[in-house]
Amino acid sequence: MSGQEPPSWQGCPIVQAQSEDPSSPSTTPHGGVVTSGAHAADTPASSGAGRSARILVYLPSWLGDTIMATPTLRLLRSACPRSVIIALGRPGMDDLLAGSDCVDDVIIGDGRSLMGPAKLASRLKPMRLDAALLLPNSFASAMTVRLAGVPRRVGYDRDGRGLLLTESLAAPRRAQPQWASAGWMPISAVDYYLRGARALLALLRREGFAIADLPAGWDVEGVYSAPAMELPLTDAQDRHAIQVLQAGGIAPGQRFALLNPGGNNPDKRWPVERFAAVAHHLISVHGLSVAINGAPSESELVSLIRTSIALNHPDDESRVACLSELGGTIGSLKGIVRRAALMVTNDTGPRHMAAAFGTPCVTLFGPTDPRWTTLPDAGSGREAVLVADPTLPANEVADDHPQRCRIDAISTQAVIEAVERVLRGR
Repeated sequence: MSGQEPPSWQGCPIVQAQSEDPSSPSTTPHGGVVTSGAHAADTPASSGAGRSARILVYLPSWLGDTIMATPTLRLLRSACPRSVIIALGRPGMDDLLAGSDCVDDVIIGDGRSLMGPAKLASRLKPMRLDAALLLPNSFASAMTVRLAGVPRRVGYDRDGRGLLLTESLAAPRRAQPQWASAGWMPISAVDYYLRGARALLALLRREGFAIADLPAGWDVEGVYSAPAMELPLTDAQDRHAIQVLQAGGIAPGQRFALLNPGGNNPDKRWPVERFAAVAHHLISVHGLSVAINGAPSESELVSLIRTSIALNHPDDESRVACLSELGGTIGSLKGIVRRAALMVTNDTGPRHMAAAFGTPCVTLFGPTDPRWTTLPDAGSGREAVLVADPTLPANEVADDHPQRCRIDAISTQAVIEAVERVLRGR
């Protein structure tokens, strides 16, 4: 999503910093109503006959899920170069997608409250949208676009919202009888979202909208038959990343590892003292500085790791930067992740940033099954995935066994060995 030359989809794309030319649609402040398609004049005409569409993509709630939706955004932009594509997401998604040429605007809103769908609908209705692709499974997202009068509404038939959709997809379920009530089949969100995009494109083509011919393989049903994950990085975000690192004592060009100990679910968090032990290994064996990432709400968690380092390895403390104290943003985090020599992380959003930028990564999974987030470049050697219980049968899902799949079952030594494998692979 560089906004420059079309990237290669073989592996991770090379992401270039974006200019801040105010005339560029990718750097226009987000949140306003789009009145004309930014791509109508500056992209090749669609090979498909028909009129252009105004498409809303209702983004997933979480940062990592939105990154896994970037192949869907790329697919839609490539298939609908003359159309207006508007993304709707929670706060922070505008920063995440700033600089993207896949969307013409990012609307920030949250429809989860009692009156949330009605309020969001009132903002969307004047846009005269032709279609909406609902990536989250929520009832609220379907109610929002229904109230907004969007005539074509595509999404999965889940959470009792089937009647609110005009084109519903069946979410895959496991065949085992014991999971019949809630046994969703673990399928990567990347492919899950792409299936929705293909359904939307088929609907628009049937109804006479302009849909361009796609590169060979993009229109074939199957996992990852479309582009890889990608993230834009603006010049401003990149400069801010450098400033944050410098404030933490990490100079430009200095090699560092990034630790990401947080996560929205405490059960997904590997113990802080083990993160501290890994930090010591990275400093003492590889000579790396260590940056510890965390949202402002995770500052206590980050501090506990730094305290553990100070108590057990006081000489390491000067090589540790706590990013939660340095005023970082989602945008600057992208630049930091891109520069890191390695990331060690729980199953959370920054892991997907690492994948998009090709940053080597060790990811730890406890009671969440990694098959929900299998990435397009799995097997490339850039990421080592460690699971709490590698003996779990393939027909069962880690989410069903929170005690059996406790994340503290992953040992410090196992993580250090994974770090060594990934670093050698670089």
